Amino acid sequence: MKNEKRKLSPEQCEEILGILKARFESNMNRHKGLEWARVQTKLETNTEKLWSLNEMEITGGEPDVIVHDKQVDEYIFYDCSAESPKGRRSICYDREALESRKQHKPQNNAIDMATDMGIEILTEEQYRELQKLGNFDAKTSSWVKTPPNIRKLGGAIFCDLRFDTVFVYHNGAECYYAGRGFRGSLRV
Repeated sequence: MKNEKRKLSPEQCEEILGILKARFESNMNRHKGLEWARVQTKLETNTEKLWSLNEMEITGGEPDVIVHDKQVDEYIFYDCSAESPKGRRSICYDREALESRKQHKPQNNAIDMATDMGIEILTEEQYRELQKLGNFDAKTSSWVKTPPNIRKLGGAIFCDLRFDTVFVYHNGAECYYAGRGFRGSLRV
C-alpha cells in the first residue's frame, strides 16, 4: 500500500484521537503514570501511525497504550478488545497457508492483514503481557507470531484465555475459524 493512501482527513484524525483519548482515560490501569497529552503529541507528529491505529479501531481492535518504552521514547499500543477483533476473524495464518488451500479459502490471512495495517502481530510473550491487564479472548482465540521452526513444518500457534489461564495451541497454518483472529501492536 502506498503511503499516500495511509493518510486520514483532519476530521478522521480528530475522531480517532477522541476515541483513543476516551479509551486511555477509561483504562488508566493499563498505563499507570502516563499522560495523554504526551501520547497525543506523538500521534499528531506520526500521521501514518495514526492511520494504523484507525485501522486497528475500524477492525474492532480497540487499541490502547499499554506501555512507554523510555529507551526509544515510543508508546506501545495493543489491541485491547475483550475478544479477538471482529474484523480480523475467519482468517488463516499467512499467505503461504492461504495459497495452500485448494477450496474454501478464507478471505485473508493474519500476517498480510497486519502488514497492510502497518502493525505487528503479537508474540506469545506480548499476548501474555496483555493478559496481565485484563481478561481477553475468553470466548475467542488469536493467532500469535509463530516461531520459524513450527511454521516450516506447516503449523502456526494461537492463544486464548480459559479457566483464568493463557493457553497456547497449535493448528495447521491453513486452518481458520469464526472465533479466531489476531491481535496487533504498534509503536509510536
